[in-house]
Amino acid sequence: MIVSIIIMLIVALIVIALWVSAVQQHKEKQETERRKDLTKQKKIIGESEDVLLNSANIPMSENILRILQRRIHDALVTMVQLSPNSKELKNRLKEAKERLGNPLDATNSENLVLPDNDKQLISLIQGIKKIRAVLRSEHGKGKVDSQVFVAEDKRLEKLQLRINIESQIKRGISARSANMVGSARQYFEKAYATVSAVAYSDDYITGKRQELEGYLEAISTELKASNATALKKKAEQEQDDLDVLFAPKKKW
Repeated sequence: MIVSIIIMLIVALIVIALWVSAVQQHKEKQETERRKDLTKQKKIIGESEDVLLNSANIPMSENILRILQRRIHDALVTMVQLSPNSKELKNRLKEAKERLGNPLDATNSENLVLPDNDKQLISLIQGIKKIRAVLRSEHGKGKVDSQVFVAEDKRLEKLQLRINIESQIKRGISARSANMVGSARQYFEKAYATVSAVAYSDDYITGKRQELEGYLEAISTELKASNATALKKKAEQEQDDLDVLFAPKKKW
């Protein structure tokens, strides 16, 4: 009888130990998942805040600014749910709610000023690409209306195109000022090819196409004049050489 009781107790202890271990593993798994989700939300907030910091350099519409603010707010809501005792997160969520109720300071893409530094220009283009990626992500989650998504993505695409064209023209003008006519022509031709490849037409595209045609025509005229001058000089030099060769020999 005692042996049976001892065996039952041992079995019970093993069952309890297994149950405690399973509970502990479950808690550890939940904690791991919680930390992963917190890290994910932190990344979303950091990414969105970085984009908002670039709003001074990148023209952003009211829709884009509100999407980014809402993205930060929703991420903070999730973080507060995961860490309900965090006063810091609750304060940040409160601030995010207040920002959603404040008026927005949107910027016009017409006021875009291209940086002179290539690194800054690359950073500007990368910033626009990040905004488009965020926009696609939020639309995929059903948080952005399809009409808003299409309109904003098209606006950002046009902004990228404008930066590409304007930067090539700027480089072409700079090269032309430095008498680097060949390089200038390459920049203008690249910009013209970009403009010509656009499937739509508006005042900007039409104006830039005409502007580039003017630059290319002027360069073509300059090159023709330069080649004619070079040929004339070469012919004169050859004539001088012939004159020297066939000139009467002097008698001493």
